[in-house]
Amino acid sequence: MPRFLLPFLALCTAASLFAAGAALPANPNIIFVLSDDLAQGDVGVYGQKLIRTPRLDRMALEGTRYTQAYCGTSVCAPSRTSLMTGLHSGHAPVRGNWEVPVEGQLPLPASTTTVAQILKTAGYATAVAGKWGMGMFDTTGSPLKKGFDHQIGYNCQRHAHSYFPTFLYRDGVKFDLPGNTGEGVGPIYAQNVIQTDVLGWIRAQKEKPFFLFYAITLPHGNHEIDDLGIYAHQPWSAQQKAYAAQVTRLDRDVGQVLDLLAELKLDEKTLVIVAGDNGSSFEPTSEMGKLFNQAGNGLRGYKRGLYEGALRQAAISRWPGVVPAGRVSDEPWAFWDFLPTATALAGATLPAGLKPDGLSLVSFLQGGAAPPREYFYWELHENKPIQAIRFGHWKAVRNGIKSPIELYDLTTDAAETKDLAAFQPDVVARAEALMQSARTEDPNWPLTGRAASRDADRAKNTKKGKK
Repeated sequence: MPRFLLPFLALCTAASLFAAGAALPANPNIIFVLSDDLAQGDVGVYGQKLIRTPRLDRMALEGTRYTQAYCGTSVCAPSRTSLMTGLHSGHAPVRGNWEVPVEGQLPLPASTTTVAQILKTAGYATAVAGKWGMGMFDTTGSPLKKGFDHQIGYNCQRHAHSYFPTFLYRDGVKFDLPGNTGEGVGPIYAQNVIQTDVLGWIRAQKEKPFFLFYAITLPHGNHEIDDLGIYAHQPWSAQQKAYAAQVTRLDRDVGQVLDLLAELKLDEKTLVIVAGDNGSSFEPTSEMGKLFNQAGNGLRGYKRGLYEGALRQAAISRWPGVVPAGRVSDEPWAFWDFLPTATALAGATLPAGLKPDGLSLVSFLQGGAAPPREYFYWELHENKPIQAIRFGHWKAVRNGIKSPIELYDLTTDAAETKDLAAFQPDVVARAEALMQSARTEDPNWPLTGRAASRDADRAKNTKKGKK
């Protein structure tokens, strides 16, 4: 059979199995695989030529690939917070990476509700694997206090920079990896431990609905791998080889999850979403950026910025019989849509007083149109607070409270190369008004600069030699 016919035949087959708005299987399993730093440009189906991602490419053929899926914001903790809480970064309690001594990040408050807490009310088993990064186990942000029955892996983001750590956590209890302390036989690659646990947990839940938040650390730095595989003899630097191998390992592990679902006959009962937690992670002219061409989509910007290249991330959904196969969608959605979507799929009810910023994507997942909305909003508190807002085809960016608002027409200039602010004063005024109304003030996240308490925590970590 000619290879060029396969996507067409897959699409035709899927079309006979689903219809937007049709009745869905009750209480589907939900798996959200969040890859730390995976960019669109890292995946073959998005155009990557050097790194092999056969399982993600196949997943896109069997499901839907999104070109304008937006992360919560362009660094780890606030992006994950948006995904888990349904709040964009103008309302979320975490709007930047805030390291807390001695280990961990600024915790989610006790008052914050997560997807897992809602799904538990609908009878779901819940687990988080990989990196949490939203509160250590003795804080209000512990995953075990935020609706998760089971936890495996890292909590602190700094700890997660090591792929050969001396310890990990299981259900909040530290356990050693003897091979990494000099007491065992050979080094232990943490992702292998986490993957084995994940597959075992899925197998144990096969008779009940479950939600798995699989926050895989791959391919975030440090760029370490236990086996370079097919990249061992490439004429690249050690870091380039390791990064490529990390992406392919991620691809393999996602494939193992999909294979297990098929073995357990859970394919048609399970929505799987794979996404990165931000857009491109490398500066385009860097050693990594030039070789792997993460910015091959032509978008401007990368991690820690708010241009499209930093915000649009790789995203694929798969659910045989429900999510259309072979579809490529250019319609936008964002991480804060996940909570209302999962709530609707589970037949759960939002807690009284919870008003997520996101919208349900159920019909969109089935092949319908993305829900209409007034705007998408982001802010980020790293070196200095910055803001961005998209409304219709307009995108506005303000790189600091004292900086002028830049304005771009995404219909004709997705790469954000032509600032039209001087020619569209009325649109700029609209953008500024939306930026003001879209956010709530928070003493931890002032637009005027870094909160004093955050500086104090940073100083304590620096004194202790933390990075």
